[in-house]
Amino acid sequence: MKRTGRRYRTGRAEARYDVIVIGSGIGGLCNAALLSKLGKKVCVLEQHYTAGGFTHSYEREGFEWDVGVHYIGEVHKPQAMLRRIFDVISDGQLQWAPMDAVYDRIIIGKRSVDFVAGRAELAASWKSHFPEEAEAIDAYIALVDKVARSAQRFYAGQAMPRLAGRAYHALRPLLVPKECFQTVRQVLEGLTKNQELIGVLTGQWGDYGMVPAEASFMMHASVVKHYFGGGSYPVGGSWRMADTIIPVIRAGGGEVFTYAKVRHILIENGRATGVVMANGDKLHADAVVSAAGARITFDQLLPEAERKRFGYAGKMSKVKPSGAHLCLYAGFRGSAAELGIPRTNLWIYPTPDHEGNVARFSADPDAPFPLLYISFPSAKDPEWDANYPHKSTVEVLTLAPWEWFSQWEGTVWKQRGEDYEAMKAKFQQRLLDALYEQLPQLKDALVYAELSTPLSTAFFQMNDQGEIYGLDHDVQRFKQDWLHPVTPVKGLYLTGQDVVSAGVGGALVGGMMTTSAMLGKDAMKVMRLLKEWRPAGQAPEKNSP
Repeated sequence: MKRTGRRYRTGRAEARYDVIVIGSGIGGLCNAALLSKLGKKVCVLEQHYTAGGFTHSYEREGFEWDVGVHYIGEVHKPQAMLRRIFDVISDGQLQWAPMDAVYDRIIIGKRSVDFVAGRAELAASWKSHFPEEAEAIDAYIALVDKVARSAQRFYAGQAMPRLAGRAYHALRPLLVPKECFQTVRQVLEGLTKNQELIGVLTGQWGDYGMVPAEASFMMHASVVKHYFGGGSYPVGGSWRMADTIIPVIRAGGGEVFTYAKVRHILIENGRATGVVMANGDKLHADAVVSAAGARITFDQLLPEAERKRFGYAGKMSKVKPSGAHLCLYAGFRGSAAELGIPRTNLWIYPTPDHEGNVARFSADPDAPFPLLYISFPSAKDPEWDANYPHKSTVEVLTLAPWEWFSQWEGTVWKQRGEDYEAMKAKFQQRLLDALYEQLPQLKDALVYAELSTPLSTAFFQMNDQGEIYGLDHDVQRFKQDWLHPVTPVKGLYLTGQDVVSAGVGGALVGGMMTTSAMLGKDAMKVMRLLKEWRPAGQAPEKNSP
């Protein structure tokens, strides 16, 4: 079993730390590691049996699967921001393997369109299918670049102290392209009326979980540009993220505890001074950072008196949770080479009408899946064959409204009754059939399969509606100036997806932004740390300060 972190027990943690971080997702680990590099003693508390949040891996029946890291963009470039952050917080121990040049394949009905690394190559692929739309395609790529390049200005207020950040937030519409505050469909229908092309260009919407008519174009552009150079996968599997970051936290005198559920944040004289654990233990710190997401932080962990004092009920009513999902985890006999398994992700849709597909499925679970995402983790990891010879793994994801499963909320795994098991079995077989339609050679090689539902996410992540991307990434969400790393509660900070954007990259940058905001006038220490870091034994550049 791939487990990282140290199991929490009374007496193992110190009575006081410089900072306590609640949650060990990549945003929390990034924040903790950067603070550790800057001389702070940090305690990370994770309620799961292993650290890493959606970056952890799990093993069953001799197979291993990631649960949320399917591919990362831009880390192939040593000077790219994401790569620099990963290098610093892992001391350069986290390594990356490139995927195939075709990183995503969008399949809509009978049309299959490759997303290829490189802007020119990507444009050529699209134009080969839509030659009459060449001008619109060029305009789209230019607009994605323009909007994605404005992300630093768009999110700059998140690295500032709270009041400065609010002032910046008010001025932001004057500093970024207008498309940042429009939906994906609004923007694309201004470029083309070809609905099939729009369906293809938005074929990665599952990476942020919202259909084009609802999603922010800023979110969409960030994802699309993120993969312009292709995708990469962590060598050794996604669990290596936490495994390489935790030593940095420990080197600073801190620790990452698992089975460490926090009951609530401790508030004394209007200031966050620590946490009360589920078993009643109290741990104290000069500052508390919640990487558990806005909904858990402000609806559950923050004491009711503070929620009322700062009007969080009204604030939280302006945002909504992201969607939930089903995931089939399947293991097969034979290596990726033996079975002909690619490193290319597959995105499969019944029609280009993403909104209609989702509406039909939400109304009728027997309707065609509105989205299927198929990932091949064993093919992406160059160390897989040495660790798991003659075995392969596949994951197949689709949407699943929380309401379908809410009647079993609070029940125990494998004790939810025949109706639940029958529902799972039906979905599992449908997902397997969809997989075999793409890779029929896998059918006779299946060894093991299991299906996770939104109840799994609710249990392991404590997300009460099984959401996977924190708050939804619609235009309204990005207008909330209170979604800031610095909360109005003195000593309490927020990090992760909800202070920047969806996914591993968004949460990672969230960790960096929170660290900068916490430091106030010393915020530039974070940028200096990222700029000056060198692998062990490599001398600084001559022009480094």
